Amino acid sequence: MSTLLRLKNVNLKYQTGKELIKVLQGIDLTTKKKETISIVGESGSGKTSLIMLIAGLEKATSGKIFFKDQEISKLNEDEVSQIRRKNIGIIFQSFYLIPNYTAVENVALTLELNKFKNPQQKAKSLLDRFGLKHRLNNLPSQLSGGEQQRVAIARAIAMKPELILADEPTGNLDSENSSMIADILFNFAKEEGSSLIIVTHDSKLANRAKRKIKIKDGKID
Repeated sequence: MSTLLRLKNVNLKYQTGKELIKVLQGIDLTTKKKETISIVGESGSGKTSLIMLIAGLEKATSGKIFFKDQEISKLNEDEVSQIRRKNIGIIFQSFYLIPNYTAVENVALTLELNKFKNPQQKAKSLLDRFGLKHRLNNLPSQLSGGEQQRVAIARAIAMKPELILADEPTGNLDSENSSMIADILFNFAKEEGSSLIIVTHDSKLANRAKRKIKIKDGKID
């Protein structure tokens, strides 16, 4: 299987006043296409920062990040967002749905931005696939946490991205919804041949991935 992601000696540091905070140190990581990976570690260990760097939402202080052999760490924001829009789906713990858009409008918007034909139709069939046929025209405030997360996942994977990044996707959910969300993510990755990287505190969810990476004090353990 060919390489999808490569991180070479990646560091992330912040200066706050006189203090230098080392968030990530000397990260080397290579992932293959169609691979499922979980990233575990205590709060504050740098897990989310790693996801943000991979997504291009955060800039590394030093080191190189490659996505499909293209060095994204040296691209500008517009160029990275172009790659992200087509190839990377991101799911956050706080769903970040647009409050005055219905479920179907939230999902269709991504497709419209990518000039997809029949975005509404495609959005409806995705939501239907995730058991939300009866919720298409509901606003986020009218949905439960589990339903909102399913809408957020549908939005993230609408473009069939090669890489899905999920940051604590079940962090705000009860165990029943957590296991449903896990099924949706792993089944989709398998069916569509996407790679999946999940940051999680949930050991059951972490163990479903083929590979488990532990981060401790900003370093891969």
